[in-house]
Amino acid sequence: MKMIESMKDKKVLVLGLAKSGVAAAELLHKLGAFVTVNDAKPFEDNKEAQTLLHQGITVICGHHPEDLLDDGFELVVKNPGIPYTNPIVADAISREIPVWTEVELAYLVSEAPMIGITGSNGKTTTTSLLFDVLKEGSKKPLIAGNIGTVACGVTADASADELVVTELSSFQLMGTESFKPHIAIWTNLFEAHIDYHGSMEEYAKAKFKVTENQTAEDYLIYNADQKIVADFAQQSKAKLIPFSSNGRLAEGISADDTQIYWMGEPYLEQSVIALPGKHNLENVLCAVATAILVDCPKDAIIKVLKIFTGVKHRTQFIGEFNQVKFYNDSKATNTLATKSAISAFSTPLILLAGGLDRGHSFEALRPYMSHVKVVVASGETAERFAEFARSCGVKTVVLADDMTDAVPKAFELSEAGDTILLSPSCASWDQYPSFEKRGDLFIEAFEALQK
Repeated sequence: MKMIESMKDKKVLVLGLAKSGVAAAELLHKLGAFVTVNDAKPFEDNKEAQTLLHQGITVICGHHPEDLLDDGFELVVKNPGIPYTNPIVADAISREIPVWTEVELAYLVSEAPMIGITGSNGKTTTTSLLFDVLKEGSKKPLIAGNIGTVACGVTADASADELVVTELSSFQLMGTESFKPHIAIWTNLFEAHIDYHGSMEEYAKAKFKVTENQTAEDYLIYNADQKIVADFAQQSKAKLIPFSSNGRLAEGISADDTQIYWMGEPYLEQSVIALPGKHNLENVLCAVATAILVDCPKDAIIKVLKIFTGVKHRTQFIGEFNQVKFYNDSKATNTLATKSAISAFSTPLILLAGGLDRGHSFEALRPYMSHVKVVVASGETAERFAEFARSCGVKTVVLADDMTDAVPKAFELSEAGDTILLSPSCASWDQYPSFEKRGDLFIEAFEALQK
C-alpha cells in the first residue's frame, strides 16, 4: 500500500457505513487522518460503528446533524448510494469540500495496476469472466468493487505484480477525481439511474469518468456499436480499443457469426464459447481484449471460455424439470438487459417480468417478443407489462402476486421444450430488498416444484 501523505492529519467525514464506509474509515485512520463517521443507524444497533469506535474513530449515529460540516472537515467520503441531493453532501459541495467515494482512495493507495469495468449492463459478467481468465493465465488478479470486496480494502493489500479487476458503477465513478485505471472497459450505455443523475447526459458523464484521467499509456475498450459510447470514447486520451459484435473491424476486437478477430485478424472460433447470447458475446470480447493486452496466454483464455457459463442472477441456468429449462436473469432491471436475455434464446419462452415502476417504456422489447408464448407479470408494473405483452401478440398473460406465486403459474403453462426465463426489466425494490433476493426466491420456487 502506498502510504500517501495527503491524508495525514486531515479531517475527514465518512458519510454512511455499510461495507464501503467501514473500509474507507479504517483505511483513512491508517493513513493518519482524523476520521469521523456519520451513519443513520442508531449506535446501539450499529455493530460497524461500535467496531470503529473501539479503533479510535469518532462516530455520530442515529441522525445527521445539520451543522455537521461546521467542524472543519476537509474531505467527505460518502457511500455511493447516497445522492448528491442529500443535505450534507449538498452542503459540502456548496462549501467546496471534495466529495469522494472509496474508489478514489483505492486508486491513491494502490501499488497494483487497476482495470476498471463499467457500463449499464454486462459489468459483473465481464468482471467475473476476466478474473477467471487472468487467474488461469497466472496473472495474479484480485477482484473488487460491486462484485467483490470493497475496492480500497483490496488495493490496500495489493502488490505491484498483481492486477485489481474492479467493477464500477456510475455512483462510484462520480466520486472520483484522479482515478485512472490502466485499462478501462465501457460495455454499453442504456437509460438507467436517471432519478440519481438527473439526465442521460449526466449519467453518461459519470460513466466517462472511468477514462477521463487516462493517458496515451492506458487503454479504453469501448462499445463501437453504440454511438453515444463511441462518441464519448473519442474524448479519451487513452489508446482506443473498439469492440463490435456486428462484423469484423480492422482495429480492436470484433466478431461475426463464427469468428472473433483481434486487430482484424482471426483470433479464435466462437464455437469454444459456453456463454449463451449476443450480449454475452460482447462481454467475452471485452474480457478477451483485456487478457490480450496484459499478455495472458491464449490457451488460458480458451480454457476458461469453454467452461464459463455465467454469473448468478445473470442469465443463470438453474436447472431443468420435466424437459423445461429455467433461467434466472433477475439482474435484468431495464429493458436493454431483458432484450439481451430474450435474444439469447430460440426456444419458446415463458417470461417472468415486472417490478418497481419508474415509468420506463417497454417498447424496446417489442421486436423481440415474437417467441414469448406466455408472460407472467408481477410487482408494481404487472398490469402495465401485461398490457404491453398483449399488444405484442402474446396470447397468454397472467398476473402473479410474487415470485413464489409466479414460478408455479409459469410451470403450469409450460410444455416440454419450453424455457422459463426470469428477466424482469424492472428493479426489485417494490417487493424485494435486492435483485439477488428476487433471484434467490425464483431459485427456491424452482426447487419447490421438484419436491
